[in-house]
Amino acid sequence: MRKNLVIAIDGYSSCGKSTLAKALAKKLGFIYIDSGAMYRAVTLYFIRNHVNMNDDEAVKDALQHIELNFHSRDYESHITLNGEEVSEEIRLMPVSENVSAVSANKLVRKEMVKQQQRMGKSKNIVMDGRDIGTKVFEDAQVKLFMTADPKIRAERRFNEMKSKGDTTTTLEEVFENIAHRDYADTTRAESPLTRAEDAIILDNTDITQQEQLDFALEKVKPFSPVIS
Repeated sequence: MRKNLVIAIDGYSSCGKSTLAKALAKKLGFIYIDSGAMYRAVTLYFIRNHVNMNDDEAVKDALQHIELNFHSRDYESHITLNGEEVSEEIRLMPVSENVSAVSANKLVRKEMVKQQQRMGKSKNIVMDGRDIGTKVFEDAQVKLFMTADPKIRAERRFNEMKSKGDTTTTLEEVFENIAHRDYADTTRAESPLTRAEDAIILDNTDITQQEQLDFALEKVKPFSPVIS
């Protein structure tokens, strides 16, 4: 039985996993690790360097030249790729359109899982992603699986992109991208998106961010003396 507390949050894209994870980390004083940002940063590197995903040797070589680090300011996760701040660039459509293929690669996943497990060995953490409760931390004390109506998820993602200055991507394109990612994430051979048997479902289609935080805190309360 692990001594440190791990909260694993899995679920579909644009369900607000990172929003909830950051809120939980802030409330509990835990470390927040954005696993999705790690895969997006790898995708960005592959795009920039024209890495052939069908060439295992090329992928292996590329992974040896990728150094990822997290920096936290106000519980916002900032990631650097080989020393360069890429937190905003990894959220743009070119990365979104390719991240599922990259994250499905067994060599990429093996390396990322290794790094994630190292991060969660001794500290209390909140980590969100696609296979945190089923693959990365099967022994996590608290597992949540988030879902929401696809149309609502597309609208949330579209509004987020607009707020960051993206005025070219349409709502229809975002919806299609989410549908594509759902299919790719749930059907891939390597660590497909699935709910762990002991994960608690959190459908946030019709609830506020505060309501979902309250829900999660209730599930964490038996394991954490921080919550009164």
